[in-house]
Amino acid sequence: MSEFAFFRFKSANMLTQDEERNKDEIISLTEQVLDSRGIECDARIAKISEGQLREILEEVRMLRRKRKKKNVVSDDGSSNEEFRDNQREQYDEEAAYVR
Repeated sequence: MSEFAFFRFKSANMLTQDEERNKDEIISLTEQVLDSRGIECDARIAKISEGQLREILEEVRMLRRKRKKKNVVSDDGSSNEEFRDNQREQYDEEAAYVR
């Protein structure tokens, strides 16, 4: 189900290169978002408007950022700052892909 959503994201050029490379992670997070919205089959995903699809992808991105933020472990404290800088750069890159 969420693999179909991933391919809808990809065909609409909504994904960043990083998101395309991390297909399994995006699919897993998309599954969580679709479950929370009560969307359970490919037929429903096929009928979702592009606007709703963008909303789903934004939720996926928020979950992904939260997950990455939790996984950051630093020994000297500087890696957290570097991580935040990378997140800002990634967000800017993602914003460039939004139509």
